[in-house]
Amino acid sequence: MSFVIRCLDCGHAAPFMPNSMHCPNCNSQWREAEYDMEEVTKTFPAQIKNREFDLWRYQELLPIHNPNPTLRLGEGGTPLIKAVNLGMMLGLQNLYIKDERQGPTSSFKDRQAAVTIAALKEGGVTEMVAASTGNVAISLSAYAARAGIKLWAFVTSLVPGVKMREIALYGSQVVKITGSYDQAKQVAAEFARQRGLYQDMGARTVTAVEAMKTIAFEIAEQLTLQMGPPEDSTEEKPRWRTPDWYVQAISGGMGPLGVYKGFRELKKLGMIERIPALAPIQVDGCAPMVESWKKGLEKAEPVLSPKTRIETLATGDPGRTYVMLRGQVNDTNGVFESVSDEESFRAMHVLAKMEGISAEPASGAAFAGLFKLVRAGIIKPTDTVVVNCTGHTMPAEQYLFSEGWTRDVDLQKKEVETETPQEGLLSALNNVTPNRFSRVIVVDDTSEARRLIRRILQSQGDFEIFEATNGREAIELVTRERPDLVILDLMMPEVDGFAVLDELRSKPETANIPVIVATAKELTVDEKSRLQGQIQSLMLKGDFLNDEFLEEVRSLIK
Repeated sequence: MSFVIRCLDCGHAAPFMPNSMHCPNCNSQWREAEYDMEEVTKTFPAQIKNREFDLWRYQELLPIHNPNPTLRLGEGGTPLIKAVNLGMMLGLQNLYIKDERQGPTSSFKDRQAAVTIAALKEGGVTEMVAASTGNVAISLSAYAARAGIKLWAFVTSLVPGVKMREIALYGSQVVKITGSYDQAKQVAAEFARQRGLYQDMGARTVTAVEAMKTIAFEIAEQLTLQMGPPEDSTEEKPRWRTPDWYVQAISGGMGPLGVYKGFRELKKLGMIERIPALAPIQVDGCAPMVESWKKGLEKAEPVLSPKTRIETLATGDPGRTYVMLRGQVNDTNGVFESVSDEESFRAMHVLAKMEGISAEPASGAAFAGLFKLVRAGIIKPTDTVVVNCTGHTMPAEQYLFSEGWTRDVDLQKKEVETETPQEGLLSALNNVTPNRFSRVIVVDDTSEARRLIRRILQSQGDFEIFEATNGREAIELVTRERPDLVILDLMMPEVDGFAVLDELRSKPETANIPVIVATAKELTVDEKSRLQGQIQSLMLKGDFLNDEFLEEVRSLIK
């Protein structure tokens, strides 16, 4: 495949030398791969149909002359999962999760490692240096071990010990730096300089950015399969679909740089019509890009002392990466946003409880950013959104959980005390929950809405939940069960929510039962007047994720 490496400063084009880290003309470290698009169109996308769905499916647009199958670990080809429950909760019709947890070491950094190590092996490199907050060192270690390359991994002392141990397990030499990640990078650079070793330089590493492009390629291809091709797609000239938004948590920002380049190349090939808006998310304790962008600065103001427990997002000085990413965010009408550590941890819980996906705190930040952008109205209900989800949860830190998050069931002890194993099991289960649940009746004529409210309540505590599918059934159920709370949909056929309220308030035994009204429509002045004094809260269904909803439930059932 024909490609060159072009300098972003002087424009000089040169052949790709994997162990060369500078432009031979001006000595700049900022370069990118450039491909002969006319040649690429001869095989792309026609030939990829017969290839495995992995990263190397797109080899025409990767800077490797002869991909070596013996180095592969199953990189790329990660699922694009439609988040039905979370999408319903947020009011998003098309919310998708790019599940990068399913890479060889459970991180999207596996793409970077796969292409970088393949290039270094091709170039005869046998020893290298990398600074990391954890995940990239793990990925590089795995692939370096397979390729027989020695890795010196410089990490900060704040990187979880379990990650350090995994790096060492692959045979890499861990060098722990007591200091910030930016300081670790400086020490690593000096070590590499003194020993004359190849150094991975993050966004300045050509292969790293090129590898991240494959996320864009996969998203476009997978969205087309799931949502159907665009209207202008033909068999002779197939076109792929792109999302309206791409959301990813960032530290140094390399991921979105590569994803943007991937969509840009697909557009050059005529495969897509537009590039999605980028939404890079940082944490409040280390958000130099977000703060600088909001101030309108062309260069980022470094954060000298990051204050976040999410160490993988603690790059305080993004340098030129911010300049490049700022241009891409502005070009796509995207947005930078930041979230707190606590919001990130809360989003981890929501993601796990609503979609069955357990991810590490960095991905929690991405979803917390999504929640924030939806609430602000920046991401619209009709937008198609893809969120990058990377990293399985590490052993959970104690601060993620409140007291009493488990309950013990001793089946063996109960079986001794009772006559039959079945009675022992039932008795043990009775000990799992309090003697009396908080009783809630959910009234809605759509099963999806009832399921969503049930999942939200179940994820928050112990509730005894009843469901009514229409107004008549609701009146009978409330009269019979006398719940602690009713969550009532207004817009139902025959007997609507207004009529249910009137009936409940007319009877002494049900008149004082708290009611939260949940509706998908904007109410008129007259309708709001009819509810005045009749209900405790009015919630739009798109607001279910809002903390106010759960706080309202908790306060009413005390």
